[in-house]
Amino acid sequence: MDENNKVTEAAVETKPEKKKRKRRFGDRKDGRKIRSLAPYDYVSPYIMVERNDASNFFRDTLFIEEMEKYIRGKKDEGMKSFGVMHVLIAAYVRLVSQKPRVNRFIGGQKIFARDIIEVNLAIKPEMNENSTDTVIKMRFQPTDNVYDVYRIVEDTINEARKPENSGFDNTAKIINYVPGLIKKNLVWLLKLLDYFGLLPKALTDVSPFHGSMFITSMGSLGIPPIYHHLYNFGNVPMFISFGRKYSKNELADDGTVVKRRCIDYCAVMDERICDGFYYSGALKYFKSLLNHPAVLDEHPETVVEDVD
Repeated sequence: MDENNKVTEAAVETKPEKKKRKRRFGDRKDGRKIRSLAPYDYVSPYIMVERNDASNFFRDTLFIEEMEKYIRGKKDEGMKSFGVMHVLIAAYVRLVSQKPRVNRFIGGQKIFARDIIEVNLAIKPEMNENSTDTVIKMRFQPTDNVYDVYRIVEDTINEARKPENSGFDNTAKIINYVPGLIKKNLVWLLKLLDYFGLLPKALTDVSPFHGSMFITSMGSLGIPPIYHHLYNFGNVPMFISFGRKYSKNELADDGTVVKRRCIDYCAVMDERICDGFYYSGALKYFKSLLNHPAVLDEHPETVVEDVD
């Protein structure tokens, strides 16, 4: 068996089946309306109207000795580009499979459960100052394991690096041809359509402002993570930024000093989609996955569905 077949065969293990829900009045193309929330949950989007009004900021440190060992193992299996980014995305996908409320979004001041997992990532086709960013959108299912995630990430990045295949860039070019005053009114119209869930799917499919989560690597730039703002346009409810690897001395329980390998990450979250108790449990589960990434090799035994 060659190295590529290792990845392919691992990714086709049996996955738990997901029941498909019927569409109801009030649902959107990208999600279904939640109808069983407490009154405060329905009122809060009218009080905190914009995502920046409702942003919570979180920062944490990960000890990554186990993760680095895991990454080396995956590279030995033939996943040559495997790195921290893949682990973080795979952990987020697993998080959504067990804590689906983090994959909700606000649209038209109502709360929706997203149908799939969409992760946005800004990349540079070339690592130099003159190379402009492009944004890719990767789509996952809650049943995906780390092998599925790696394949989808690499395929999407490789496709996006072909200039003619960047849907985001091509759409931005078209809008850029519009004169300034008309462009301002065009954006207003797009926001209005988005409010009512009427944006064409062709636009939301390439939009960096629509999705489950936006992730960015400051580590590739050699700097610590930043708190990146959420976009008021669109519906992305979470932005994760992670920084460079570094070492620091920690005091062990026995009083000795131990050098630990670390990564810091920041998350900015829309607090309207779920309460602080749920978010805290989700963040603890996310960290446990990153501390023990080997569990991401398997498909989840069960997938938790969001409420109606």
